[in-house]
Amino acid sequence: MEEAGHGLLLRDGFLLLGFALAFVLVFRRLGLGATLGYLVAGALVGPHVLGLVGDAESKIGIAELGITLLLFVVGLELNPARLWRMKRDIFGLGLLQVAACGLAIATVIALFARFSIPAALALGLPLALSSTAQVLPMLQSSGRLRTPFGERAFAILLFQDLSIIPLITIIAAMSRNPADAGGPPGWLLALYTVGAVVGLIAAGRFLIRPLFRLIGNLGEREMFVVAALFTVVASAALMELLGLSTALGAFIAGVMLADSPYRHELEADVEPFRSILLGLFFLAVGMMLDLGAIAERPLFVALMALALIAVKAGVIFLIGLAFRMTWRSALALGLLLSQGGEFGFVLFAQATDALLISPQAASLFGAVVTVSMATTPFLMAITAGVRAAPVTRDEEREGPVSDGANALVVGYGRFGQTVAQMLIASDVPVTLIDTDIEMIDVAERFGSKVYFGDGTRLDLLRQAGASEASLILFCIDGDQLEREMIEAVHEAFPGATIFVRAYDRRAVLKLKGSPARYVVREVMESAVKMARLALESLEIGEEGIDRSEDMYRASDRERLKVQFAENDITAARDRIITQPQRS
Repeated sequence: MEEAGHGLLLRDGFLLLGFALAFVLVFRRLGLGATLGYLVAGALVGPHVLGLVGDAESKIGIAELGITLLLFVVGLELNPARLWRMKRDIFGLGLLQVAACGLAIATVIALFARFSIPAALALGLPLALSSTAQVLPMLQSSGRLRTPFGERAFAILLFQDLSIIPLITIIAAMSRNPADAGGPPGWLLALYTVGAVVGLIAAGRFLIRPLFRLIGNLGEREMFVVAALFTVVASAALMELLGLSTALGAFIAGVMLADSPYRHELEADVEPFRSILLGLFFLAVGMMLDLGAIAERPLFVALMALALIAVKAGVIFLIGLAFRMTWRSALALGLLLSQGGEFGFVLFAQATDALLISPQAASLFGAVVTVSMATTPFLMAITAGVRAAPVTRDEEREGPVSDGANALVVGYGRFGQTVAQMLIASDVPVTLIDTDIEMIDVAERFGSKVYFGDGTRLDLLRQAGASEASLILFCIDGDQLEREMIEAVHEAFPGATIFVRAYDRRAVLKLKGSPARYVVREVMESAVKMARLALESLEIGEEGIDRSEDMYRASDRERLKVQFAENDITAARDRIITQPQRS
């Protein structure tokens, strides 16, 4: 029996991953996004079409951990400084968008679909949320994420992610389920929430941060993955024990580590699990779509999707104008956020459990979300000509001022500190990365925020904002960098100019042919400086000192040229200055 169950699990996994791989590749190729590919793959492989895989309910229970991890990552993005800078857009533009769109859509559903007011709210408010999983990659691929337009879109998505917890609470408050009615009173639930949040923040400061510091000191990188998953699961389990939202627990876990040095390392380690589980979640949602119910009412699904897009685009367009956006930017923002989002499926499930809507209604509106998501790339492509306008000076910016920064300095030792401070002195935003826990702690005492992480990892560099950065400066001590690694960084982030600190001539030779723009030997300039000072102390004239420096530099260049050509550190030994040079 156990062997049969094990074989079935492997077969289901093979089919789900195979269909997901095929459809996500196709949908990505068509520019429709991975989320839609997962949903269609799930619908095809599920019981309503091919019937190859069943038991979607149990799979979605496991896959909901993907939503939990997504909220953890959202929490990690909430750096207090970034929140403060974007506060007007997040809590002004974002709040107005969710409230206005939610109420407008709920009104349409109540008037034209004949749902009760609680049911209309349980459907309309979730439909106000857009697809973070679809919109952010579109902004990144178009290069607009760090523009004023992109930051406003991100601010709205950020508030939408924050609003999930209040929306879950609203649905719970309207619940018709007797099991929900037998729960604790509202004031006690609120007390539990406050206590749990305070407890999680305290645990983060006094338990979790010391734990990560210990792991960092031990150099056990794989333990970071275990510790990160433990933090998420433990926080979610605590909230579930208290009868609260597990999503809230994961979110708080992320927030309490958002300002820690381990943020980028945690994002890089959690990202693969989040992506896989979120993909499985969308597969399970696709399997649960009642295509029979949709086939009975295709006109309803089409018209409701059209109404959703029109209402959201119109409301966001008017809000954008109220926030002094140009009409083209406001229209682009409305169309970009006009679709339903992935969290709609979560909230529809909550509404079904609360007996506010029927499972059939949840399937119908799940299909509405799916259709609306499919239209977004087409809408953006069709309206490109209307929205296009010459970029004005008001829309330009010197460079990113967000957490992603314009320069990444990898290694914050004595070399990296000098490089970083000179960049910062020129108002260049810098993200600092190092693996030395003691150095990170010392830097924090002197007011510098250094993130823990292995800056030679592409996934960590991507999490730290390398895709938007103009400079990547490797200031790592020792002979650690290989040409292949620099080539991989250049291929992954072609927009960034790469600088490398080289330990000595051997390190320079190792990087021969690499795409690094500049390779700087760490002690050469300081040694030349000392030699000049020594010659000055002997009262040798400026002209003689300059001649000695020029002679040394010319000899050094010739040696390097020959050594590069012969790939031999011992070549050109005769060019080393070992005897007085008589003029």
